[in-house]
Parts: sequence; structure tokens; C-alpha cells
Amino acid sequence: MQKPISITAIASISPLGKTLNETWASYQKSSHCLSKHTIKAQKAWMGKIPDDAQNEIEVLRGSDPKYKNLDPTVLFAIYASRKAIKQANWIASNNFGINIGSSRGATELFEAYHEDFLKNNKAQTLSSPTTTLGNISSWVAHDLQTQGPEISHSITCSTALHAMLNGIAWINSGMCDKFLVGGSEAPLTPFTIAQMKALKIYTKGTSDYPCRALDLSKEKNTMALGEGASMACLEEGIKKHALAIITGYGYATEILKHNISISSDAKCFQKSMTMALGNTNPNDIDVIVMHAPGTIKGDLSEYKAIEKIFCNKMPALTTNKWKIGHSFGTSGLLSIELAILMLQHQKFIPVPFLENPKTPKQIKNVLINAVGFGGNAVSILLSK
Repeated sequence: MQKPISITAIASISPLGKTLNETWASYQKSSHCLSKHTIKAQKAWMGKIPDDAQNEIEVLRGSDPKYKNLDPTVLFAIYASRKAIKQANWIASNNFGINIGSSRGATELFEAYHEDFLKNNKAQTLSSPTTTLGNISSWVAHDLQTQGPEISHSITCSTALHAMLNGIAWINSGMCDKFLVGGSEAPLTPFTIAQMKALKIYTKGTSDYPCRALDLSKEKNTMALGEGASMACLEEGIKKHALAIITGYGYATEILKHNISISSDAKCFQKSMTMALGNTNPNDIDVIVMHAPGTIKGDLSEYKAIEKIFCNKMPALTTNKWKIGHSFGTSGLLSIELAILMLQHQKFIPVPFLENPKTPKQIKNVLINAVGFGGNAVSILLSK
């Protein structure tokens, strides 16, 4: 770390709720937030935002004629970003930077526009500007009326944590002292779910917990998709009102033997975690919030990487995908949110179906992992 960086606010909209209080209350329950819905004549488990949250998104859509044709990914991002900067007491004239990523982007609109194109053999007028990936950060910048740098990107499922890396880099460079970072994803669409099913990684939901993320003895893949957005406000230095301090970060990409796999002991995670730890003693890490998507190979390879780094003194391990599903590019920031809530409340959120889980005596240092197709891993170390 070149400079200490504070997270001064975090906000989200997800299957857990639309406020930090709702989210924390949801984490207190051992039940999951997944539900089964019919999509293109096929039923699938998915993590949808609650009805009251969806109602607020529709109010947002109707609040400005220009928002009428925006994809849910953009509306989710605007909604969470408004809450984050309000919490951080930022104003537009701060000209803070914005970096919001998405793995899939405007999935719902793209599928709808493409289906219309196949029927009519021509594209609708707004089909291009509303489906470009840069659409998310640019609309958020418009909504917040800030004139700082704005960046959009897609780095698969580690997108949101790469956005955090970018914010750290801009602040360390001296080009900006505040950065809004996050991810937004609305992948609960027919083609996207069909893609995951084609990979044979989607859950069939035959147990009380449709997604068995971090169950290392499972014999079937159990990934489920979820939707939502999560945003964090980063500020240079250690602020008195900081929710957490970023004390380490790491990243790595490994050479792959298959389009969607990582090595059996996730060498990318070994490198990213080692880099994030820096001079921190591994024994001082209290909790690791794992990426753990609910697939057999994905969960196990990350666990083996943690074993390599932490040897016989494993921290307490958790994940939130059993509860809300995998939100692709948003997932890393939702894991950051879980880490911050555990740091604030000094309460560990376990995975309820695991036997003999380790519970930390204190929660001062939390390591958060994310990785995506392409073996692009990111690890962020948060301290209180």
C-alpha cells in the first residue's frame, strides 16, 4: 500500500435488501434469499431483489424521461450510488472519480433488442447506446452531476474488485482523492441462465439450500445467479468516520488450460492473497470472505489455495453466495459489504450447512477474494 485508503460509505441493492440495516438483518437469518421462477418455460433458482426494492427501481425509472429506456444494471447502479455518496457526504463539486463495472452489462435490454431484431430484421434506435458497457458509469456520473473521471469495464466475476483496484491506483497517483467504485449486474435473463446451464454448473436445487457454496463435499455443481449493485466510497488517508481501512490489495492472472477453469490449487489466488497480505502475518487474518461460487472445482481450488498460504492456521471462512446467488461482476463488492458489516458488528456470519465451522475470537482483519473466467483474481485486505 502506497497510501492508506478509507472506505467511508458502502451501499447496495440486492436480494438481502436495499439498506445496510436490511442487509444486516438478512444476514442474521440462516435462511437463503433464493427463489424459483419460470423463465422461458424452464424453472430456475435465482436471487432477485425484494419486491419493495424493485418498486423503488421502478420509481427511479419513472423519475426522469431519459431513464425510461435504461437497463436494470444502470438503474441499480444509480440507486446504490445515490445512497453511497449521501452516506459519505460527498457533493457533485468534489468531482470524485467513478468506476463501476459489470460482467455482462445491459443483459436484459440486449436480449430483448436482439430478439426484436430477429423478428423484424432491423435494430431499434436506442439499441446501441443503451447496451454499451460504458453506459453504466456515464449515466451514474450524469445522475450525480459530477465531472470527475468515469470508467467502465468488464473483468468477468472479479469486475467490482478490479474497480476498487482502479480507485486505489487513481488515489495513489494523486490524480484524485475520492473514488466511487462498484459493480452492477442484472443477469436473471433467459439466455444468461441458459448459458450457465449449458456449462453444467447451475443448481438443480435438490436440498434445503439450492446453492451449496463452500460445501467441499458436494458432488454436484450448485451455482445460482443473483442480481444487484454495490458501491463503495474511497477516500485518501485514514478518516475518523471510515467504515474500514484498505490495508492491502493483490491481483494475479494465471495461464489457463481451459476457457472457464483455474488450476486445482488456484495459483492466481495464492499470488493475489500473498500480495494483499504484504508484511501482515497470516496468523493475524481473522476471516476470509471467499469467492466460492458453489461449483465443485471453483470452491475446492480456492480452499486449497487458502491452505497453501495459511497452512495449519486457517482463518474462519465464509461466503454469501449460498444466500444470494452469484451476481457476477457485483459479487466482489457484496463480499466487501459483508466484511464491513462483520467488522462493524464484530459478529461472524457463517455458512449454516457447514459442519464444525471455525468462529473467530475477534474480527479485525478480513481478506476478501474474487475471481472470474480467465483466472483474474483479486484479494482485498480490510482492517478496522
